[in-house]
Amino acid sequence: MKAMILAAGRGERMRPLTDTCPKPLLKVAGVPLIEHHLRNLKQAGIADIVINHAWLGEQIEQYFGNGERFGVSIVYSAEHGGALETAGGIIKALPLLGDEPFVIVNGDVFCDFDFKQLPILQVDELAHLILVTNPEHNVKGDFGFNGSALTYDVNLANANEKFTYSGLGVYHPNLFAGLAIEKAPLAPILIKAMEQGYISGTLHSGLWSDIGTPERLEQINKQLTEK
Repeated sequence: MKAMILAAGRGERMRPLTDTCPKPLLKVAGVPLIEHHLRNLKQAGIADIVINHAWLGEQIEQYFGNGERFGVSIVYSAEHGGALETAGGIIKALPLLGDEPFVIVNGDVFCDFDFKQLPILQVDELAHLILVTNPEHNVKGDFGFNGSALTYDVNLANANEKFTYSGLGVYHPNLFAGLAIEKAPLAPILIKAMEQGYISGTLHSGLWSDIGTPERLEQINKQLTEK
């Protein structure tokens, strides 16, 4: 199985830190965010990695190279015209990811999820998402459970019934079949597939943080220092 780390975002809310450094290279516990993912993927036996990039992407390529010194193989999907958002970036990289299901990892999250726990997609599934309990910045959550399937149901108004997408999951390339390479978010594609019962999920109860602001970066570093 291959994996794609999404690393093309500008990181506007992280400025001025991201004025000279791409957000996925910001350090947690002294190590760039992406490097944590590489270590965890390698430990799970996933060594073929695609990384997309846009803003200051050359720094990512310079730091990681072909991945050899990290024990993995890295290829890059550069978005020279500017970031294509999540869905657009994945669609552009599909030729590098192949015809089999692949892992998606947001490059700006920190998580202790064990990638060995990722399931194999069932015949009728297009994705399996890892959800987490709702952080303060997303108290209403994203998706709810309908058995093992995920649902986006506006009637699930109670925050206790919805959870937050962690940015980790297994995706089948058929989820993006027929879609053009253009700037596009991922959520509408997932919601449409959920309505047809094609998306499953599990809840991760471990450590997770969306490193979206300097305050959250400081918080996770403090949390890890105190462990």
